[in-house]
Amino acid sequence: MSAASKTPREDAKTGEQTDGDISGSSVEQYLIRDPEQFALNLARMVEEAGKAASAWVQPREKGEINDSANDQLTDMVKTFSKLTEYWLGDPNRALEAQTRLFSGYIGVWQNALLRAGGDTRSDGSVEPERGDRRFQDPEWGRNAFFDFLKQAYLVTSRWAADLVENADGLDAHTKHKAGFYMKQVSNAISPSNFILTNPELFRETIASNGENLIRGMKMLGEDIAAGKGELKVRQGDYSRFSVGKNIAVTPGKVVARSDLAEIIQYTPTTETVFKRPLLICPPWINKFYILDLNPQKSFIRWAVEQGHTVFVISWVNPDERHGAKDWEAYTRDGLQFALDSIETATGESEVNAIGYCVGGTLLTAALALMAQEGDDRISTATFFTTQIDFTHAGDLKVFVDEEQVAAVERSMSGKGFLEGTRMAAAFNMLRSGDLIWPYVVNNYMRGKDPVPFDLLYWNADSTRMAAANHSFYLRNCYLDNTLSQGRMELAGRTLSLSDIVIPVYSLAAREDHIAPAKSVFVGCHHFGGPVDFVMAGSGHIAGVVNPPEAGKYQYWSGARPVGEFENWVENAVETKGSWWPHWQSWMESHSDERVAARQPGTRSQVLGDAPGTYVKTRV
Repeated sequence: MSAASKTPREDAKTGEQTDGDISGSSVEQYLIRDPEQFALNLARMVEEAGKAASAWVQPREKGEINDSANDQLTDMVKTFSKLTEYWLGDPNRALEAQTRLFSGYIGVWQNALLRAGGDTRSDGSVEPERGDRRFQDPEWGRNAFFDFLKQAYLVTSRWAADLVENADGLDAHTKHKAGFYMKQVSNAISPSNFILTNPELFRETIASNGENLIRGMKMLGEDIAAGKGELKVRQGDYSRFSVGKNIAVTPGKVVARSDLAEIIQYTPTTETVFKRPLLICPPWINKFYILDLNPQKSFIRWAVEQGHTVFVISWVNPDERHGAKDWEAYTRDGLQFALDSIETATGESEVNAIGYCVGGTLLTAALALMAQEGDDRISTATFFTTQIDFTHAGDLKVFVDEEQVAAVERSMSGKGFLEGTRMAAAFNMLRSGDLIWPYVVNNYMRGKDPVPFDLLYWNADSTRMAAANHSFYLRNCYLDNTLSQGRMELAGRTLSLSDIVIPVYSLAAREDHIAPAKSVFVGCHHFGGPVDFVMAGSGHIAGVVNPPEAGKYQYWSGARPVGEFENWVENAVETKGSWWPHWQSWMESHSDERVAARQPGTRSQVLGDAPGTYVKTRV
């Protein structure tokens, strides 16, 4: 920000005048000081906007992109039409809804009139929910205009949410979709997202004579170009990170490779190790190094330090060659290939296995299949935020019904895969208030580069989905829930989860929006053997990647996962800190025999250094 933009302001906490920024409540801060320069910068902004538009249009003119957003928009319109039909189908019901909205508006208007008359004692204003960071600037409360916009928006968005909540005539799936789409629209139209209705953006634009808009449009064009015609919102400064250099740096070797997976064996750091090797089956949505972000956050490094001989499956980032690879292929050429490789590298035929998210779902199906085939190499199974019963699968179910799945299958039929940006966009939409709109405002309106953050680098390092594999997953898990119902067919066999009788450690995360804790809990009912259920604090990533040294969050443990989830939570014991030591104790309770440490390559080939080559393929 230029020196000319620094004007005194009243500190929000002390009420004193401070130098160096521009959030005072005077009208002058919203007046253009240099109209000529401002107009010139607006012209430059339009030029950059034209480049962004060109980056969006060209791939479509060349036929390189088929707009999948049209399918999503169509589904949203159909869903809202059903919601509208419900409310307009009964005149009394419609009148009631209109009355509630107008009553809210009257309250906002009355409050505004009281403030205009100098009455600041009124406490009837509508305030954001706790934790809502969009309206933190003092002007949202001090300036009558922005305060009015804020309150009108909050009244409208809450009224719209209530429309969905009280639409008892809608079926559960339509109601779920309506709530999700309503939340997306509400987040999108927030006055905090627009220059003229956000006091902070307005001030910055005036103070810099619109230079922020030039930078923002330039970044917009760059992000559309990076997405090859799709907007790929940057969430961090990705230039600071490189896989194998300052991310995924735990020492190890690639000891095997198939068309679908590289198998990495990590170098021991202890003189003796547990006799049973540990195999990690990560999701193929994003990449395995979420468990090896950096030395301080690395579960892989920590497990090695505890004495585990750690092997990890690094999935290929699929392309046209992998379109026909289905769940049987991922089982045979991924999971069982890894077990074969472990036996070659260590001589051990008994293995402890971990599955994370969809990697855990695959591991579950594979265990049921292996039980029928007499393959008992996996002795214990640990599941990180893994769903096997999708009855309570959360907001991702919004994207899954027959019509939408068929549309996804059509989009994959040409290339043989689903573009990584499609899955990334879906996951970002689950938390659009955190993962989309703050970056839209920061990047394209404020014109500021986002800060470097290793987790968001990983989040942006998306992967494609092989067509056959993804179709099988959507239909058998989210759409038809066949795995938990004993109807999933894999390799010519009908799977039964009751055949899985090995000890299971199932970890859920309390605030998980991808694999809700209740969904994970219910899935535990289907196993045929003993299950220990633990619920970590935080969400899908932070709840899992929580090293003990950080001293963060907590976890709950207790009785076997039977009965209702809410009852289990009520009676569970809360323990501060990381769940990792709890898991380690559980592992040792099932096998604590140790042998001399095993160096990668002693009994097997070495194809390269960890983290391998597959993980470095970007989309």
